[in-house]
Amino acid sequence: MPVGLVALALGGFGIGLTEFLIAGLLPQVADSFDVSEAVAGQLISGYALAVAVGAIALTAATARMPRKQVLVGLVGLFVIGNLLSAVAPDYELMMLGRIVAALCHGSFFGIGSLVARSLVAPEKKSRAVAVMFAGLTVANVLGVPFGAFVGERWGWRVAFWAVSGIGVVALAGIAVLVPGDRAPSSVSGLREQFLAFRSWQVWLTLVATALGYGGMFGAFSYLAYTFTEVSGFSSGDVAWLLMVYGAGLVVGNVVGGRAADRDRDRALVLALAGLAVTLAAYGLLAGSGVASVVLVFLMGVTGFASVPGMITRVTDQAGGAALAASANVSASNVGNALGAWLGGVAISVGLGYRSPLYVGAGIVVVALGVMVVAARMERGVVVRG
Repeated sequence: MPVGLVALALGGFGIGLTEFLIAGLLPQVADSFDVSEAVAGQLISGYALAVAVGAIALTAATARMPRKQVLVGLVGLFVIGNLLSAVAPDYELMMLGRIVAALCHGSFFGIGSLVARSLVAPEKKSRAVAVMFAGLTVANVLGVPFGAFVGERWGWRVAFWAVSGIGVVALAGIAVLVPGDRAPSSVSGLREQFLAFRSWQVWLTLVATALGYGGMFGAFSYLAYTFTEVSGFSSGDVAWLLMVYGAGLVVGNVVGGRAADRDRDRALVLALAGLAVTLAAYGLLAGSGVASVVLVFLMGVTGFASVPGMITRVTDQAGGAALAASANVSASNVGNALGAWLGGVAISVGLGYRSPLYVGAGIVVVALGVMVVAARMERGVVVRG
């Protein structure tokens, strides 16, 4: 494995920790700044919105710069944002720190995926992207318990100091271990970057990404309620159950990367189909504790198995445009917001805590349809009329 991939994965791990650890620190942050937990929760939603905006804006702004140089700058921005959070004297500066850290998120994974695939042979490009995303999936497993553990013993500020330190190590690793651009991109100019979006395949892949993520996140957002109100678990069980889900993400990332290198469109169709079936089955069997453990793991596996393939598909269809890769990250965040909103609507109208699972399954079925159309078009089988 190229050592540059390890440095990229470490950067992904640090960025993932920043995203997830705040959930385990919200009560302490709320007390520290004397705000309600609902207001403190905006540190999560504000981060997500900044990811969606920053992915497009920063990638477009750095289109003509060497990718390694951009990655170093993005990780530097990540460090600055976390340092701001660590020293923030009030809620407003804390939010600013979260936004600054979030701005680098989408561009890092978008541009980083292009760098990752350049480090390996073409037939291993999805696996290389999966290695980079391994840092994010591991952070998903460890983020909340890491934040809660460090925050409980040494205070929430120490957690952000620790993540800043990880960022510094990742920055040094990328600067030393990631080689410079091997060849200039054919779509390095901003105009060329945007022209890549003329492709129907790019848009179909982005829509499939948004809907696939949206279906999974619509269900994930309310899993704690499903665990406690339907499956019969205690609130103390939620943390380890979410770690089971996170372990599924790690497995799905590895399996999905390997499968995409063999037959990408087939792997994507199977991953989305598997996620739809898993969510529907989970809705039916959520009353069983044993079934819930198995299915929440499979939800993680099938939910993340499409990620490496979607990233390489959209960048291939866009001719290697970094903006398309970052747009894929933005699309996933838009999907997350849509899925969480629709799941909340289902609960609010009285459909119960199983309903987000069914809503998620329905959204993923639409994503599957979009992916099937894209795959058929790719093979030249275009249905007219």
